[in-house]
Amino acid sequence: MAEYDESAYKLARKAYIEHSCPFERALLSRCADCSRSRRLNLAEREAIACGDPAVREHCLAFYRALHENAQFALKINPAAPWPFGKEIRAQCGGVRGLAGAMGGAADATTDIAATVLQGQQRFGGSADFPYSEIMRAVAHYEPRKRRS
Repeated sequence: MAEYDESAYKLARKAYIEHSCPFERALLSRCADCSRSRRLNLAEREAIACGDPAVREHCLAFYRALHENAQFALKINPAAPWPFGKEIRAQCGGVRGLAGAMGGAADATTDIAATVLQGQQRFGGSADFPYSEIMRAVAHYEPRKRRS
């Protein structure tokens, strides 16, 4: 059996996906949805691309602000890479927390792009989002357990 070449996969992914989705892990874990995302299959893996580069910039700003604010809530060293479980908690809890702060459905049906755009209309910019409420959702979000 031939070994899997991770670097070749990363090169193919970079060539095939023009605009990556900052919330790809949340979408792949199916804790949220996005009307602007495109699902792709690359080398027997599923990947997510963003179909709207203009909206992606808003999502990316929210993603960065989430990481900045979640460091304390998730007890993360700013210099260390984010563990997978805490990344899922930040992405899923963050999107659901923003939806909940606006009185929307904070569940797997939450549309990430629509929620971020509504948040910007309501609060101004991603820097003005109610992060105290959002961080409560991040801290309380529990990823689904692995199947044994």
